[in-house]
Amino acid sequence: EVASRTAVSEIARMVNEAAMDQYRSPEEIFGFFADIIEDVNEQIYQMGLQSQQNRGMATTIVTAYIRMNSAYIANSRAYLFRSGKLGQITRDHTYVNELIDKGVITEDEAEHHEQKNVITKALGTEHRADPDFYKVDLESNDILLLCSDGLYGEVPAEKIAQILKTDQNMNDMCTSLVQEALAAGGRDNITVICLKI
Repeated sequence: EVASRTAVSEIARMVNEAAMDQYRSPEEIFGFFADIIEDVNEQIYQMGLQSQQNRGMATTIVTAYIRMNSAYIANSRAYLFRSGKLGQITRDHTYVNELIDKGVITEDEAEHHEQKNVITKALGTEHRADPDFYKVDLESNDILLLCSDGLYGEVPAEKIAQILKTDQNMNDMCTSLVQEALAAGGRDNITVICLKI
């Protein structure tokens, strides 16, 4: 709770204080977000060291910055829903994803792996955050979905796509996705943002 609240408020503050028009190229945009994510990571890491109550706290983060016809996304998890199809943009920092990459398990086996919620990279766990970045070209009527594992850990991608196909406004769509995750068990924090282009 403390880590995620700190991350959201501090990143929002730094973006609001920045003159974003000065960042034009993907390298400049990603450089800006790398700097602020690293700064927030260090704040959370230090808070964990300074207080027994906050020791070991961490949070995942996903950011999306839209400029012209592109979305610049940092970390996980983000999806692009286009023409009725849902595609994952980001790569997860999880133990089972590392096993998949090494060929130890299949994606089907990962769905039911007992350690599928073990995260290997989060803000506040180490001195450096080392965020991943993704650039996506956008089209009219695309939907960007940013979410926590409380959604994708409970609701299969096919069901998420089915909900995104409905003719709802973005607030109602987020509510439907959260309700679906709660109905499936709601075992983790559920954060969902939908952005229609």
